[in-house]
Amino acid sequence: MKTKELITSYDETNDILAGKIIDKNGFIANYTIGNGIFLNTDENNKPISFFIGDASKALNVEKEVLEDPNVAVVIDTDDSQIDFEIYVSSNKIFKLKSDNRFGFEISEIWNTN
Repeated sequence: MKTKELITSYDETNDILAGKIIDKNGFIANYTIGNGIFLNTDENNKPISFFIGDASKALNVEKEVLEDPNVAVVIDTDDSQIDFEIYVSSNKIFKLKSDNRFGFEISEIWNTN
């Protein structure tokens, strides 16, 4: 599994958690994978960033947890499924399994550390 550097931000007022791979800017398309989570892709249909509206509710955590800057995202796919996990300070706070109806081929850890 490849590791890439992640930049994240949390907007407490609007309860939005967002992150992107450090060397990527912009996106071509975005796809909802469930639970208010969107993956944004590059021209090769590779996820390069994420956006979560109503993040504390979607992830079922207190807003204070999302203010921690030590965030990691694990995205692992096969032909049929997307596994999406979020860690804060090495603690898994969320896991989602979704149908891979987008054709994503990725097995990466995005980490702020």
